[in-house]
Amino acid sequence: MSTIPGIDPFVPPSGTGCVECLETDDQWWFHLRRCAQCGHVGCCDSSPNQHASKHGASTGHPIIQSFEPGEDWVWSFETEQYYDGAPQLAAPDSHPANQPVPGPAGRVPANWQELLNQ
Repeated sequence: MSTIPGIDPFVPPSGTGCVECLETDDQWWFHLRRCAQCGHVGCCDSSPNQHASKHGASTGHPIIQSFEPGEDWVWSFETEQYYDGAPQLAAPDSHPANQPVPGPAGRVPANWQELLNQ
């Protein structure tokens, strides 16, 4: 198997939710993204805190994959393009299907749609 810089298919995800959001009692996410290099799970750019992009910027890790059930797209921060044919990453490939979106349960404000980044 050839290697693609920024993708380590053997590293499992860091968990089932955004690492940084879960460290506090008041942060929440809309959708989740997984770093293809280290497995860090962070919230998407529509989420209030955009932790996946911040992780990519601070670490230089260039590629993320959706961590949503049924989605398998891969995005490169370097080229600002989607990739086809990226290797399968270590399981699991998404958060649990019964995990609420947005999440985590109990932290999402009633007006969450008004708080999304466009």
